[in-house]
Amino acid sequence: MAYHLKILGKMQRRAALWILGAFKTSPSYGIEAIVGLIPINLHLQKLGDRSQLCASKLPSSHLICLLIELRLNSNSSLNSVALYLLTNRQCSLIKGHLVDSADRTNECFPSFNPLASEFSSGLRVIDNFSDRISFNLYNKEKDDKSHAQLLDEIVLESFLTPSVIIVATNASIKNNVATSIVHIHTHNKPLIKIIHHAVNVTSMEAELFAIRCGINQVMCIDNISKFIVVTDSIHAVKRIFNPSVHPFQVQSAAILSDLHNFFNYHINNSIEFWECPSRLKWRLHNKVDKKTKMFNLIPLHPYKNSWDFSKKCESNDILNIWKMMFQASNFKGNQFLDLFDNDNNIIKPSYIKGRP
Repeated sequence: MAYHLKILGKMQRRAALWILGAFKTSPSYGIEAIVGLIPINLHLQKLGDRSQLCASKLPSSHLICLLIELRLNSNSSLNSVALYLLTNRQCSLIKGHLVDSADRTNECFPSFNPLASEFSSGLRVIDNFSDRISFNLYNKEKDDKSHAQLLDEIVLESFLTPSVIIVATNASIKNNVATSIVHIHTHNKPLIKIIHHAVNVTSMEAELFAIRCGINQVMCIDNISKFIVVTDSIHAVKRIFNPSVHPFQVQSAAILSDLHNFFNYHINNSIEFWECPSRLKWRLHNKVDKKTKMFNLIPLHPYKNSWDFSKKCESNDILNIWKMMFQASNFKGNQFLDLFDNDNNIIKPSYIKGRP
């Protein structure tokens, strides 16, 4: 194993030298840090840890899922061969990748649902009701006032039309506790407020859950032909209609199911998604944004993680190990110059969109 790591390390060093055009005598850690190539041993460790989460992507009827199924699930016909029935000694003797995958899978709550009918060809909401779904993005080329005026106009429309509802959603995370808040504004009715907290989830999941709660609550209101969702995470909205496999399918499937029933109820029913950045401070969305940031909860008990949160934690752990190795090692070279940002802080390796 050490020999193979040495060969891979040399290969990565050559790639870093080729990218930078540096001298062959340049220190390995230094040029890898500048290029953004994580040390090969840490990269392999990250890939190994992530591979243990791959079982979560499989359908529940898959043989591997039946072997590593949760302890609470006893409906399987292959329950007698499930790994959790093994004793601790038996598990220690196996020491296989399947046992590690079982441990990691049981630490995460379900996030994937690839066989849901909402993602099947011919049944997708975006295909069958595309004319009743609209996306209104924030135009960066225009000033903030023009976009705020458009939002004010839709508020006026909702006040004049009883069948139109405005749903303002937002979410924030502090201390690994996500707060999702929804405000539902209806004609001549009291404001409906929904607050939910979740632990060990990502901001994308918190935003999707807020949208899910808002849409689900609207389904319970009679005589509604149109509702407008105002959010600062339009990228989360696009995930709802993405039919590919992604770790937000459980949320997406629930939202699409509600939308499918809503559109089938009447031919004139429609939905609009409006992007409203938090910095715009538009009054209805700004109230929700301030509310989400008021909470400062601390989890007292261990909780399960979402799949995306587990993946994020692994990347952060590997990144912290890289930082410690880089600062404590002499491989970066005595002449390596630290770079500083505008706040006079040392620029350290970081992950952007899953990459260093």
